[in-house]
Amino acid sequence: MDCGDIFKNKRITVLGLGLLGRGVGDVEFLAKCGAQVLVTDKKSETELAESVAKLKQYKNVTFKLGGHDIQDFKNCDMVIKAAGVSLDSPEIAATREAGIPIAMSTALFAKYAMKAGAKVVGITGTRGKTTVAHMIAHVLKQVEREVHLGGNIRGVSTLAMLPAVGKDSIAVLELDSWQLQGFGDLKISPNISVFTNLMPDHQDYYKNMDEYFSDKANIFRYQHVSDVLIAGSTIADRVRVAQPPLDPIIPEKIPSAWTLKVIGEHNRENASLANAALQALGLSDDEIKTGLELFEGVEGRLQFVREVNGVKIYNDNNATTPEATIAALHALGEERKIVLIMGGADKELDMSVLIEEIGKRCKAVYLLAGTGTQRIQKYLPAPVLGSLEKAFGSALAAAVPGDVILFSPAFASFGMFKNEYERNDQFLTIVNRS
Repeated sequence: MDCGDIFKNKRITVLGLGLLGRGVGDVEFLAKCGAQVLVTDKKSETELAESVAKLKQYKNVTFKLGGHDIQDFKNCDMVIKAAGVSLDSPEIAATREAGIPIAMSTALFAKYAMKAGAKVVGITGTRGKTTVAHMIAHVLKQVEREVHLGGNIRGVSTLAMLPAVGKDSIAVLELDSWQLQGFGDLKISPNISVFTNLMPDHQDYYKNMDEYFSDKANIFRYQHVSDVLIAGSTIADRVRVAQPPLDPIIPEKIPSAWTLKVIGEHNRENASLANAALQALGLSDDEIKTGLELFEGVEGRLQFVREVNGVKIYNDNNATTPEATIAALHALGEERKIVLIMGGADKELDMSVLIEEIGKRCKAVYLLAGTGTQRIQKYLPAPVLGSLEKAFGSALAAAVPGDVILFSPAFASFGMFKNEYERNDQFLTIVNRS
């Protein structure tokens, strides 16, 4: 679709640029559409040097970095808010007071994609949303449907996909709770919504679980009766209590005869949710079975990397909650053959069940330094290493043929790493040169 009419000559303030690439892609797209873009971020130009360098070529992009000026939120046509910016920030308050629309880039994409006649599939949940989104997109590609995968995808500006979208398109969007704030602002929900589950997470941002659920509930809150809502069995009752516009479908398990390449019961649950969404899109059982059986998984999610001297190594970098690490431990078996690398920055989550499971399933544990690690150390006596390389070296030395090294942090990446992507890349580099 032609995006010039939407953004051309509009004065747009972008609140938060970031370092993950999505913000840069959004700004670049808006600049190419002819918008006058002001980028403002609390981080300094030095901290954002890599992102800023990519945008310097655009004469219609200006920067105010190292802090915000309230006037920039009063004298514009639209504010685009980055994920994670607090809704009670002074900048958001000033924007609302001035009557200026606030949007988030993924929700803007969904709004205009649906206007163009595309089908939007949204997936949220504490665990499984990435894998379910990739499963759906993978199967659609296998049957040669026009599919665009976006949302919470590394380095991808979902907004920039808009020109490629038309009435035959299917947009598959992985949506975190912050991105769904944007859907709430625009009062829209995807045509097909999948809510995988809800577990404690981001309690350093949300006051309580009700707030967390409320943001995620935007995935179904504005659906129409012609839409489809799919919910995992553990969240279905809570979804019903929220009185969605339509009753959720609770998928049956995929047939036991379906052989998946991804391991773990949790991935069979993910496949069941993907199966229900693909059925809603009109695919046959044979098409879905073939596609799901060919799916090889997602980087950083219980990803088998390689085998070294008879020791299998798994990268579960994106496990940032105790439940995610527990699922990985269960997937790898009950025998005490797991050497676990974990630890990082605290998200104020209950670690007691994970610590109990570690005692049952792990032969050794090596911890990465961080605020979360400090909190659990008295319950989990294990060496704390100052680098991922030292932790992996210690794990490899402790493992014997037939063992498994599992990198599944259970905590956020901040402190030792800029973000979880840097942590992921560093681990893969270390393993692949071993």
